[in-house]
Amino acid sequence: MNGLIVLSGNANPKLAEEICKNLDVTRAEVLVGRFSEGEIRIQIKENIRGKDVFIVQPTCPPVNDNLMELLILIDAARRASAQRITAVLPYYGYARQDRKDQPRVPITAKLVANLIVAAGADRVLTMDLHASQIQGFFDIPVDHLYGINVLCDYFASKKIKNLVIVSPDVGGIKMARAYAKNLSAGLAIVDKRRESPEKTEVMHILGKVKGMTAVLVDDLVATGGSVIEAVQALKKKGVSDVYAAVSHGVLSGSALSKIRDCKALKEFVVTDSIPLKDPAKHPKIKVLSVAPLLAEAIKRIHGEESISCLFDGVRR
Repeated sequence: MNGLIVLSGNANPKLAEEICKNLDVTRAEVLVGRFSEGEIRIQIKENIRGKDVFIVQPTCPPVNDNLMELLILIDAARRASAQRITAVLPYYGYARQDRKDQPRVPITAKLVANLIVAAGADRVLTMDLHASQIQGFFDIPVDHLYGINVLCDYFASKKIKNLVIVSPDVGGIKMARAYAKNLSAGLAIVDKRRESPEKTEVMHILGKVKGMTAVLVDDLVATGGSVIEAVQALKKKGVSDVYAAVSHGVLSGSALSKIRDCKALKEFVVTDSIPLKDPAKHPKIKVLSVAPLLAEAIKRIHGEESISCLFDGVRR
């Protein structure tokens, strides 16, 4: 690991620390504070000249603060003469507006990509983008990992019988099919109508689910309304138990209380790409670490090795 430097901001320091443990390196000391008027103040406390720098900073809530920290960290590393700067984004924020589907709306996923490149990043390492085409928004190399193997390993260890994987909408069919193949399970789809960006209505369940144990899979959950509605619809169709498997738990608004109060939901499984505050207070939520996955990718990128082996079992 000679020449490898891992540093982070305030977005998810615990994950950054776990990545460093897996790499057997010490996280670089960085001052990340605020000036009196609220502007972000950053200073890298170590000499990183000529080093291969990896900045672990998911742009999770508070999104604007964490995004600005990332951009300033990249700029600081560039001005400190780092040889290469890789932005490690376990969660890529502002990704839900990835196309112009209405009049007079921005494409924020592209805007954020431009900002990261302009700040001085040479490479991006991310996981489970909301839309795969966001990789093409960057003019630098992008390594796109998937949390599916981490989540599938957990459910495989439970040895659930009569398992069916459920996609919460038509757009998630490819992801659900990958889970179904990995777990040798059936496949079903929730047909829903979106009434607003935060509200949907379940119309039909396509596929055999009666008497089965269902696992709802999605890339992210924000307010939790769609997941809870899908869980309740599955229960009405005779599903015995319902789990949820999610790569990114944004869990904004009343999402945590919805998950807690939903008796039909047995367990909500999520990765630690976004930190969960006070996990002990949420016994229904199971957090799985993606630190080993990200650490292995960082190790291979640093050693100029292929990371294609990390996609084993991912069939999209």
